[in-house]
Amino acid sequence: MNIYTTDKIRNVCLLGHGGSGKTTLVEAMAYLSGITSRMGKVSDGNTLSDYSKEEQKRQFSISTSVIPIEWEGYKINILDTPGYFDFVGEVEEAMSAAGAAIIVVNGKAGVEVGTIKAWELCEKYKLPRIIYVSNMDVDNASFRQVVEDMTNLFGKKLAPFHLPIRENEKFVGYVNVISETANRWVGKEVVECEIPDYNKPNLQICRDTLMEAVAETSEEFMERYFSGETFSEAEIRAALRTNVWDGSIVPMTMGSSTMMQGVYTLIDDIIKYVPSPENREVAGINMKTNEIYQANYDFSKAKSAYIWKTIVDPFIGKYSLIKVNSGVLKTDDLLYNLDKDIEEKIGKIYVLQGNKPIEVKELHAGDIGALAKLTAARTGNSLSTKATTIKYGMTEISKPYTYMRYKPKNKADIDKISQALQKMTHEDQTLKVVNDAENRQTLIYGMGDQHLDIVVSRLLNEYKVEVELSKPKIAFRETIKKTSDVEAKHKKQSGGHGQYGHVKMRFSPADDMEIPFVFEQEVVGGAVPKNYFPAVEKGLQDSVERGPLAAYPVVGVKAVLYDGSYHPVDSSEMAFKMATIQAFKKGFMEAHPVLLEPIASLKVTVPDSYTGDVMGDLNKRRGRVLGMNPLPGGKQIVEAEIPMSSLFGYCTDLRSMTGGRGDYSYEFVRYEQAPSDVQEKEVAARAAKVAENNMEE
Repeated sequence: MNIYTTDKIRNVCLLGHGGSGKTTLVEAMAYLSGITSRMGKVSDGNTLSDYSKEEQKRQFSISTSVIPIEWEGYKINILDTPGYFDFVGEVEEAMSAAGAAIIVVNGKAGVEVGTIKAWELCEKYKLPRIIYVSNMDVDNASFRQVVEDMTNLFGKKLAPFHLPIRENEKFVGYVNVISETANRWVGKEVVECEIPDYNKPNLQICRDTLMEAVAETSEEFMERYFSGETFSEAEIRAALRTNVWDGSIVPMTMGSSTMMQGVYTLIDDIIKYVPSPENREVAGINMKTNEIYQANYDFSKAKSAYIWKTIVDPFIGKYSLIKVNSGVLKTDDLLYNLDKDIEEKIGKIYVLQGNKPIEVKELHAGDIGALAKLTAARTGNSLSTKATTIKYGMTEISKPYTYMRYKPKNKADIDKISQALQKMTHEDQTLKVVNDAENRQTLIYGMGDQHLDIVVSRLLNEYKVEVELSKPKIAFRETIKKTSDVEAKHKKQSGGHGQYGHVKMRFSPADDMEIPFVFEQEVVGGAVPKNYFPAVEKGLQDSVERGPLAAYPVVGVKAVLYDGSYHPVDSSEMAFKMATIQAFKKGFMEAHPVLLEPIASLKVTVPDSYTGDVMGDLNKRRGRVLGMNPLPGGKQIVEAEIPMSSLFGYCTDLRSMTGGRGDYSYEFVRYEQAPSDVQEKEVAARAAKVAENNMEE
């Protein structure tokens, strides 16, 4: 692959709802640019983008892939992103590297939830965008309907650059709004034709919209517009380029990727209207001077890059995908990783074409490439020289809230599973593994059930280890509400020294519910010698780890040792510890034991029309709605408090309720007494487990 300077580079990510045709569009672009000699199909599992076994099996994209194409002296780095919401982290990573977006809309399905989410992401990252309406060769595909729906949703800045020509319900050509010309496809050729009469009214409307936009770019143009002058095609294109860059106009075009109709025009529009990196800004912090470093993809400045994605594949190895933010990276350069405090020789430089690494000698500012075998490097790290150390801000990645408990099917695989998951978390920032030692379980967090299902499948197919997912154990707590006064004696006699420990204790609720227990002693007259007090405290420490009610950790208990007795020969620390454990069990159960459940503060972001459904569902889950806060764009944040146990499966239910348009986040706030039915259920489950263990023994 040739070396390209910053002005000849375009970085675009493809966004859109799952199944809208992003991967097929990449195949058409790759074919037209000469990368491939035939177009792959998603259904055949032979596309450039979807190269992993999971993607081929499921027939949709799971991770972002980079397909660079060369076109008439330009290089377009196409970032093909997944459309399903469980893989939003991949989309967010791609957007941090892109300079613009192509939002793909299925002409038959129309505007879908993924379309709206793609638009919102572009707004968040301030990315220029082009709308490409796909599947125009399919019956009932309607470009006009998509234009209407998107204009209603996002305003008048949507501007069709092309209009479809149909004959006998077939998509046969297009009208170019800018040049006011029409073209037909005749085989593989494009032939000029007359503009059909039915296109003329729409052409005039679209043309007027574009002329207004052009006029608004300068006072001189405004005067000419009002005096009735016409603009040349070159003037129109130059003005529209400015409008597209600042987002005040969003071009709309259309085509059929499978028939390769309209794709050539789209690639041309990417080069004409998408900003090159030199027209975009990027800044970091110069760690030597503590000043803002305006990198701005300037090839003449010190070398610096940002790792926007990591690939850890058992078959192709580890690659750190980088975007060069300044300077020119060359083979064997020394780069300093500030985040890991390590300087590494980068060796060879690659550009990835799907999963195929192509070696290049250098990468100019604004280009996207890959470095192999950077052992310490992780996604989000900044690379620069030691002389000019630059730190770039990390991309904000969505936080995972769906979690499951996992267990290895074969205990011998524990280490293998741990290593495999560690590699997968380096690759996928929305995947998190947590060791919940308190409840003796390991948890895996993801963006949804489908995400976790794919992780399990990948472990089996790529790493040859098998895990089982199950409902996680909720971190309940146990405490007491009343007081009790008990005594316990541990006494055993068996040849030689016996065992003797005797304690009298009071148990009551402690003032501080954050700590497991408070120990005090009020022994008088040496009934229990002082040297046995630590043994009593140790007995309490062991007891509070698994409470007598349902084997959950105990909190907020005050234990007072006030009397007892000892034997000068048979008493020992172990005897007093055992006596204390007995006393705790008895005293705890006599002091009105209760179960405490974790409560989360929940925020649900939904369009206005779904707030009623969401609040009704929260009430069913024992949630308490605290209020609603309006957001721009007709959305509401519903704030509530809800038991953690009620959040299991909430991701799937919320998506189902809101057609995929609802988002949520939560965090633990406190413990509260669980209702009697919840407590009874947990106590019964504990009793059943004890009985089962006894039978096994």
